[in-house]
Amino acid sequence: PVTVKSGIPQDKSKQIQKAVKDAKLKVAASIQGDAVRISGAKKDDLQAAIQLVRASITDLPLQFTNFRD
Repeated sequence: PVTVKSGIPQDKSKQIQKAVKDAKLKVAASIQGDAVRISGAKKDDLQAAIQLVRASITDLPLQFTNFRD
């Protein structure tokens, strides 16, 4: 059987939010249910946040959605 996980566990959400806040990027991270929303004014700041999250969370497959140019 194949197990499919949907969403991010609460402890991982808090870990992502803390990592983003500690990095002092000009973005805001908020936990919304089973997802973490990161919002910011500049595309470069959002890309830096994505790289930070990818580097800090390696044991969980992540998906980034609704990234606007």
